[in-house]
Amino acid sequence: MIKMETPLGAVEISNDYFANLVGHAASECFGVAGMIESTASQGLRYILRKEDTQDKGVKVRYGANGLVIDLHIAVTYGVNISAIVKSIVNKVSYTVEEATGFEVAKVNVFVDDMKQ
Repeated sequence: MIKMETPLGAVEISNDYFANLVGHAASECFGVAGMIESTASQGLRYILRKEDTQDKGVKVRYGANGLVIDLHIAVTYGVNISAIVKSIVNKVSYTVEEATGFEVAKVNVFVDDMKQ
């Protein structure tokens, strides 16, 4: 759970919600061929369920200055990786801030694979 104190009270949002929100926003960006498992538990869950989940390849944690988001992606062969990463960072930051009100301090994008 990620918790934010406001003058009116506390707001708590689950990590699963953030992971699904971020995964959906990132996978909609041009050039993203898919998400890659970032932890062993995500890989095991994928093997057992045999289906893609939106939180695959996403890790969200709360740092001192706001949310820190790690994304592990596969890109389409032949596209500009720098442009894809900038697009993902902007879209994910905007989507999370608009949907939740939490400030995004950093978005780390790891390109782990290339697909055709």
